[in-house]
Amino acid sequence: METLIELYDERPLENVLAAEVFRPAHVVYVCPARVAKSHNLHRQLRDYFAHRGQEISLEFVKADVYRVEAILKTLRRITARYPDCAVDITGGTDAVLYAAGLLGAETPVPAFTYSRRKNRFYEIQNAPFADDLPCKVVYSVEDCFRMAGGAMRPGRMDNRLLADYAPDIPPFFRLYLKHRKGWTGLITYLQRVSQTPPEAPVSLEVRGSYTVKGERGSRIDAPEEALKALERIGFLRELRVDRQNGVSFRFRDLQIRQWLRDVGSVLELYTYLACLDSGLFDDVRLSAVVDWEGRGRQDAVTNELDVMCTRGVTPVFISCKTGEVKTEALNELAILRDRFGGKIARAAVVTAERGGAAMRSRAAELHIQVMDLNDLTAGRLVKCIRKMMK
Repeated sequence: METLIELYDERPLENVLAAEVFRPAHVVYVCPARVAKSHNLHRQLRDYFAHRGQEISLEFVKADVYRVEAILKTLRRITARYPDCAVDITGGTDAVLYAAGLLGAETPVPAFTYSRRKNRFYEIQNAPFADDLPCKVVYSVEDCFRMAGGAMRPGRMDNRLLADYAPDIPPFFRLYLKHRKGWTGLITYLQRVSQTPPEAPVSLEVRGSYTVKGERGSRIDAPEEALKALERIGFLRELRVDRQNGVSFRFRDLQIRQWLRDVGSVLELYTYLACLDSGLFDDVRLSAVVDWEGRGRQDAVTNELDVMCTRGVTPVFISCKTGEVKTEALNELAILRDRFGGKIARAAVVTAERGGAAMRSRAAELHIQVMDLNDLTAGRLVKCIRKMMK
């Protein structure tokens, strides 16, 4: 097979997987007019294959993807021009699939498909090379973004450093569970006392008042017990707390300072570590930021995934919430999963609250797994992740 005929699909995986497995020299996409005219989309696909180290030429052929006879004529022309071709019938509209079936009835063109459920290719007609063939392709998080035309941008966390901090995450999370109800107040207090002017260098040394301003004119006293607990696990050093003379301490390092100034970091870190501990994933990323257009412009549309993983060709999108999970957050997660993962992708929300019936109902409608406070306190997060991936 020198030429692969692809029935263009809105799901990114269906457009690239067969080309990566069978390595043709040429791919012809049978696609609607808007795709055939989109030079930006053509560039994105070419950039993706180059990113994956595959030298391949791409061709985009316009077809009315809802008119069977027009599609059949297009397919006849392509197969006549490229006699050493095969057709991947995994994607496309119903009309395109029907037309491909008619083509197979009148010509012995090789045809095959991919099963998402079994992660295998299967021969449809005269394609023994694809019969019951397991898919061994492995994607990274960045690959998933790129195949959909996006790009990965730097997030809030430097993932290269996280291995060094893995032993710190379990005690940090246990401390969070013990002080969960006052966690927002603790982080707000640490933010206030460690605030530096924009032009000043960030300092690990902190000296501040015992009482600081909170939200909406409230006042927050130094949470002494929680601060002492942070010192015991080594996140704070040289802690001094005095109602009259104020509070002073030193953050262990800049990374710890960042985590202790961000309410959600502790749950994201624990979820990240649980994904690693599950032993299921080929790539795990904390704070994965996707640029939708992949061009790095200042006004680019971006979204952040708290935790994202890949297992083979399956991406997993995870949102972490220390507070209430709102419908908007579930909708956003579902949109990101569908756009950058398609039908094969999984999605989950990890919440430090006990999820209510309305939230769970909406999550079920969107096929989003919910892991809540009960799972966290019982130490079931790894088990829940493994169950989700079955």
